Amino acid sequence: MKVRVENLGVLKQAEFELGDLTIICGDNNTGKTYATYALFGFLHNWENILEAKIDSQSIDALLHNGTARINVTQHVKKSNDILRRGCQKYSQQLSKIFASKESYFENSKFHVDLQKVETSAAMDRSIDRTIRYPNGELFSLSKSKNETDIAASLLMDTDKMEMPRGLIKKMISDAVTDVIFRSSFPRAFIFSAERTGVAIFRKELNFARNRLLEEMSRTDKEIDPMELLFKVYTDYALPVTVDVDFARRLEDTAKEDSFLVKDYPRILDGFSDIIGGEYIADSNDILYFKPAGKRVKLTMGESSSAVRSLLDIGFYLRHAAKPGDLLMVDEPELNLHPRNQRRIARLFARLVNLGIKVFITTHSDYIVKELNTLIMLNHDRPHLKRIAEEEEYDESELVAAEKIKVYMAEESLIEVDGNQRRVRRPTLVPADIDPEMGIEVRTFDETINKMNAIQEAIVWGGD
Repeated sequence: MKVRVENLGVLKQAEFELGDLTIICGDNNTGKTYATYALFGFLHNWENILEAKIDSQSIDALLHNGTARINVTQHVKKSNDILRRGCQKYSQQLSKIFASKESYFENSKFHVDLQKVETSAAMDRSIDRTIRYPNGELFSLSKSKNETDIAASLLMDTDKMEMPRGLIKKMISDAVTDVIFRSSFPRAFIFSAERTGVAIFRKELNFARNRLLEEMSRTDKEIDPMELLFKVYTDYALPVTVDVDFARRLEDTAKEDSFLVKDYPRILDGFSDIIGGEYIADSNDILYFKPAGKRVKLTMGESSSAVRSLLDIGFYLRHAAKPGDLLMVDEPELNLHPRNQRRIARLFARLVNLGIKVFITTHSDYIVKELNTLIMLNHDRPHLKRIAEEEEYDESELVAAEKIKVYMAEESLIEVDGNQRRVRRPTLVPADIDPEMGIEVRTFDETINKMNAIQEAIVWGGD
């Protein structure tokens, strides 16, 4: 999946491809978060954004005959048009994703290119939905695996109630887009750079409740309860709001186990080593951190910043993770010692090898260098196997270079005004990834080389 943006924050134009592990690194204020939030917003909302055009004949057939069949393959042929219209619609909603002024995004464009939507993937998808209303069931939509049609069946007498055509068309469209695009867009989780504070104040960060109380406290005006009920507030960017909501529901999330608990417990053991203990949600829905080898239980306010920064990730791994997910982490190195930054890189590599996609923004040279090591060790050579064994690298941590996409947010020459001129603007530049030498990241190397040169001059520059 390729993403292209234009006039998005500081990014005049940029393009990046989603890999099994995607990394965006670079200087501050160069557009990393803009690209990340825009992608998450689309993945979080695509079901409501993409719309298949359902012809009136199908609606008429359902209302008059009680049944209708919608051929999915005909809509697969139009998938590029569906995606194009959806991206245009999403581009107009970017100000809401970022909780900012519309004027800041009036010229912004966001586009996703799936290259080719496979008919076979749509055929593999099955659905079974029943649309209900307070007094009964309206109609059902179903499709079995390998069938080409979605079957719509009326479940009530149209003489007793006028069927809403708009609702029918919307529900059928949703089913069609689900069948076509579900395998293309992963279930996305995002953990923002604000997560350390969220871990402490997560119970107080009920945005809807807080704004409701704020509005009701204003005695200088009449309050319309229905207006309050349906008003949408966007004080915070969508990814931050979603992150907060995940953190507020950790006790409920803890009631389920992820596939890692049963099938890959060593990954969870490795994560426990990183945080130095385990998270516990007790019977009273109170969240604690229990340091390894100690009886004491600490609240999040009493725990270290590293423990707080990894709270959401820890609960995701143990209780929510599924193969095919996209785990997005803004600056995973937050509050982590270099040793644990290396460990988190190895954790991400293991997740990638298990089928969980990972997307990170980072300023950490340690994370990138450790990934380099995992790439360089991923070859069948005797001395590499010896090094891996001596340094206690597990084979499940080694990762193929082709699974990784790295982009540097930096200024570069880009074409504008129909290729008539080239100017230097912030964009995303793909980094070279060599299977033998790993990732070349100039933004880190230049700074490190400069520091080394200064220190060498200090040590050796005397008379």
